Amino acid sequence: MFLGGGEMPMNYTNETHPHPITALCDEGARLYASALSVGRISRGEVESTPCLLEFALLHPDPDDATWLRPVTPAAALTQRLHPIEREIQDRRRLSVELTDAFEPFMAISAQNPAPTHAITVLEGFDRINAALDLATAECHTEVLTIQPGGARSEHELTQALERGKPLVDRGVSMRTLYQHTVRHSRGTLTYVDRIADGKVEIRTLEELIERLMIFDHTVAFIPATDDRQVALELRHPGMVEYLVKVFEQFWRRAVPLQEQIPYDPTPEGISGVRRSIAQLLVEGYVDEAIARRLGMNVRTCRSHVAKLSAALGANSRAQLGYLIAQSGILGPSGR
Repeated sequence: MFLGGGEMPMNYTNETHPHPITALCDEGARLYASALSVGRISRGEVESTPCLLEFALLHPDPDDATWLRPVTPAAALTQRLHPIEREIQDRRRLSVELTDAFEPFMAISAQNPAPTHAITVLEGFDRINAALDLATAECHTEVLTIQPGGARSEHELTQALERGKPLVDRGVSMRTLYQHTVRHSRGTLTYVDRIADGKVEIRTLEELIERLMIFDHTVAFIPATDDRQVALELRHPGMVEYLVKVFEQFWRRAVPLQEQIPYDPTPEGISGVRRSIAQLLVEGYVDEAIARRLGMNVRTCRSHVAKLSAALGANSRAQLGYLIAQSGILGPSGR
């Protein structure tokens, strides 16, 4: 998932499935030795030892289908190796053909280096991860990240630590913005303790924009789809600098993780979180959208809405919106 775990995204690998090879069991060895001494063996005797047939160490007796005759190990091995060696030769021939086919393009590329594109579309987790790995390896000064949403899984945080620790170890500074809800996540706080040092700063805000990563003010990454399977790599200096300014604006408003969140008291004693929910309710957002914007699950959001209704004495959703507007908890300007 793009930028899904802490400061860095998860890695995705392709699994390989080698052909299974069954070892010759002790019983198979005994039966094979018996077949060699007698010259044949009945099919019924080898039903529980399929390894002999798998290795082609036995073949049907042409005179009697109920019997099997032994084959020399050298002949059986040759029979098994032949298709494998042929496939290896085919693969080698294909690699040579591909190398020859790409040679003219390699020569052109050497004479005319490919330009750096202002916007590159990265489709699929493998391409996204590869681009992020390259940007991480080339980063020497600073990484800026915005990570909206609530608590992250242990797996995501472990991967984030694996990617972020080498940056910190080589002196790269890191500034990260989370949402206030992570302050209640034990896993996130543990991750912060393990990675934090003098060059790692973390702050939180009530609301944040989508995920953002900027390396050395040179390259930025943003998701291009809601499922984050497509990302944009941005290298145009103007675009990257604009995103840096967006980050800095959020950073100035954010609260350091080690400090308490300052909330102005309201006449009804409404908490800061519920005041944010009240503002979004007035703006017409449904529970799911409010939860997503504030980095909490829908159940928690609905619990806050219920307590907000109780505090204001609302009996319906429509009445709640009216009472929020009349209560003054959003301030004289409605905020």
